[in-house]
Amino acid sequence: MTTNAPPIGPSGASGTSDYARSLIEWFEDSARDLPWRAPGFGAWGILVSEFMLQQTPVARVIPRLEEWLARWPTPEALAADSPGEAVRAWQSLGYPRRALWLHACAVAITERHAGIVPSDVAALRALPGIGDYTSRAVAVFAYGHRHPVVDTNTRRVIARSVEGRDDAGPPSARRDLEAMERLLPHDEHDARRFNAAIMELGAVVCTARRPGCDICPVRSLCAWRRAGFPDTGGPKKKVQKRFEGSDRQVRGLVLALLRTSEATQGVSTGAVDAVWHDSVQLERAVDGLVRDGLLARTPGGFALPS
Repeated sequence: MTTNAPPIGPSGASGTSDYARSLIEWFEDSARDLPWRAPGFGAWGILVSEFMLQQTPVARVIPRLEEWLARWPTPEALAADSPGEAVRAWQSLGYPRRALWLHACAVAITERHAGIVPSDVAALRALPGIGDYTSRAVAVFAYGHRHPVVDTNTRRVIARSVEGRDDAGPPSARRDLEAMERLLPHDEHDARRFNAAIMELGAVVCTARRPGCDICPVRSLCAWRRAGFPDTGGPKKKVQKRFEGSDRQVRGLVLALLRTSEATQGVSTGAVDAVWHDSVQLERAVDGLVRDGLLARTPGGFALPS
């Protein structure tokens, strides 16, 4: 089937299509003022921000990020401190195993790369706790390299504006990266800005539940809009399990007790027993924290990992 739709992929001498140029110009005018986008914000700060932003809203990340970098401005500084202090400083960010992975990552950067965050995707991917997305994000946003970077927001924008579907479907690293590669400008500078722009569009305009199609900078190019916004029958959003009364809540209460304790040797078993009324659930939560390396048993109770 032929259409009169404007070209989406790279074109012209610079390899930057009208679609990419529209997004880049919109981003330069409308992007949120975020710390990791500031000129001179270093690779270590970007790496820390990427760890923190996984499954955590931006508003909660910013104050923790600022505190973290003030205390540990380099990988060596964090590596010299204990994993328990990293867990303590994680506070309300959730999924505290990320703090342990970030500490392990700092140790590896210090030992393998003389304290300098590597710029190569393969070297980044080999660090503890870093997957395909984070390795590419750091290489692109910290060092300006040309790689496709795909997150949930990027997948949604591509599905709608390029493929005419309201839902991106199940993730596929190969398929998603190939789709982004086809859109990515050839110029490194434009590619970096386009990666950031398409993520930003998905975060603030082309959102999952209430897309702002009337203010979208690529609305005239959007395949989903031209098709009349069809429901393409994608998978329904999973319902978040209830937090109140869950093992997650109990784990959080135990860690909060340890974080706020002024005793360097941890807290007593009795203090931990007092945080939750169901002893069976509490024991299950504590055992899970110990298995995950977030809690250490001591002769008199428990402590954060040393």
